[in-house]
Amino acid sequence: MSDRPSTPLLDQVQYPADIRKLDKGQLPQLCKELREETISAVSVTGGHLGAGLGVVELTVAIHYVFDTPSDRLIWDVGHQCYPHKIVTGRRDRIRTIRMGGGLSGFTKRSESEFDPFGAAHSSTSISAALGFAIANKLDGTPQRAIAVIGDGAMTAGMAYEAMNNAEAAGNRLIVILNDNDMSIAPPVGSLRNALARLVSSGKYLTPRKLAAKVASHMPAPVQRAAERFEEYARGMVTGGTLFEELGFYYVGPVDGHDVVSLVEVLENVRDSDHGPMLIHAVTQKGKGYSFAENSADKYHGVVKFDVVSGKQEKAPPGPPSYTQVFADALVGEAERDPKVVAITAAMPSGTGLDRFEKRFPERTFDVGIAEQHAVTFAAGLAAQGYRPFCAIYSTFLQRAYDQVVHDVAIQNLPVRFGLDRAGLVGADGSTHAGSFDLAYLCTLPNFVVMAAADEVELTHMVHTMALHDSGPIAVRYPRGNGAGLILPAHPERLEIGKGRVVREGKTVAILSLGTRLAEALKAAEQLEAMGLSATVADMRFAKPLDEALIRKLLTTHEVAVTVEEAAVGGFGAHVLTLASDEGLIDAGLKLRTMRLPDRFQDQDKPDKQYDEAGLNAPHIVDTVLKALRRNSVGVEEGVRA
Repeated sequence: MSDRPSTPLLDQVQYPADIRKLDKGQLPQLCKELREETISAVSVTGGHLGAGLGVVELTVAIHYVFDTPSDRLIWDVGHQCYPHKIVTGRRDRIRTIRMGGGLSGFTKRSESEFDPFGAAHSSTSISAALGFAIANKLDGTPQRAIAVIGDGAMTAGMAYEAMNNAEAAGNRLIVILNDNDMSIAPPVGSLRNALARLVSSGKYLTPRKLAAKVASHMPAPVQRAAERFEEYARGMVTGGTLFEELGFYYVGPVDGHDVVSLVEVLENVRDSDHGPMLIHAVTQKGKGYSFAENSADKYHGVVKFDVVSGKQEKAPPGPPSYTQVFADALVGEAERDPKVVAITAAMPSGTGLDRFEKRFPERTFDVGIAEQHAVTFAAGLAAQGYRPFCAIYSTFLQRAYDQVVHDVAIQNLPVRFGLDRAGLVGADGSTHAGSFDLAYLCTLPNFVVMAAADEVELTHMVHTMALHDSGPIAVRYPRGNGAGLILPAHPERLEIGKGRVVREGKTVAILSLGTRLAEALKAAEQLEAMGLSATVADMRFAKPLDEALIRKLLTTHEVAVTVEEAAVGGFGAHVLTLASDEGLIDAGLKLRTMRLPDRFQDQDKPDKQYDEAGLNAPHIVDTVLKALRRNSVGVEEGVRA
């Protein structure tokens, strides 16, 4: 790894107030040093790189012009906030980002007063900023709320819902559209920058207000005609008509890497009392680091890398990821069935559907950051006889729960859901953990919910989904690599609602759902060494339950333990309900449930997260021994919620 860069100007900046002490002419040098420090830090820690490099000038300009933290700065998603963290009192900890006990990779309220609103999911910034702005209005205070939202986040309906409601905020709300990918406007040049400064300045706004005042005394048709003429004339030049229709005064486009021009525009906007303002800043993802500029996708999120060569550390060779296994299995199903189609919500590479798209481009649909639309779109396809697979991270499907209920489950439409990143997710922390899908899906009538114990099981489950036309069906699978098993050449169709016993015993029954199966088998071996014979079952289905197998295991063993990598309310809760309904608990059954703790777990290495959650083999053994009132094996009390 390269040595830290020389940053004499940045060294004078601990908080934004220090930036405001600088002359405008010093800001380009500050941006250069801030960019170099960001590259250096991420080369050591890994994390999001390209997005942060693209907003260095925006970060400096906003903190220079506005009185943060009194003026509230809200970053959409928050993965571009590394430069922001460096200049808001966290530079000394920036090389702990995404590590256990370190800085979050996103904005986080508990971390700093300069993070007024936490985020890691897309398209929330304008709604949140509107809340801050209206609160300031109600309090009679002049502070502003500034939302920085990327053009990708503008594909989500929530952004437009907020904008449609924003007019009441007046000049307390400022939205900065960070345009770094979509072709919203022609390339930026000096003429565009001059235009942005002009339309944001008092020289333009004052005559406009005067003209509006004069027009107000004219007949209504003349007023409307004058308003339309001004709006569309400016819209032809700036492309801002859509935003004007939503109640915003549009400024731009402006070069998002010309920090001095940005400052001038932001100062004009700050001093205006026109109403909600939208500034269109054109930026380049990965700006200032050639490797990130030339390969924005590969340098969006990175592992540790060498700054000089740009080479990222390669993980040691190993089994394919669950994401890859899912995608390859889905390609196989599409080869067999022309009705199979795939849907992603702006995550083609994250869900593996880029592999599907290479083979079936006409049957692959990226709907943008719009999970609600993705689900109902899939429902429409299913109603027309197609077999849609919706591949969405577990944590992101939460955003479309009403559509899952209303448009899919109630109508019993056979939409297939591939829930990637189910369970704990290491460095991405609580915002991306797929903790709740079992709880929110298993409560729904008509749903089938599966959890893959390994990559072979996942392959079988994808095949089962493709053939299941009698209602909605979902499979959950984790982040990370498989167990290294040989994948079947011909996948099997699983019987719906039927588990499998993978180890026979007599005293203890371990009912495992999903990828904790390996730990359950380790626990069984440890129990065997203690003289306790253990059965281990891979239950496969959280819904419908394999009631016959559960009934047998609960009535023929002295103690039973359910294990799942999901929040309370999932598989174990449904087993408890079955045991209660059948009167088994009254008969003295020793039944224990093991699941994720009832709290949001912070980022850390996966093995440490599992230890904290109490879901490793020693914790299973300890749970069994306590149920049998035997001596525990020394697992720390209180580890498990």
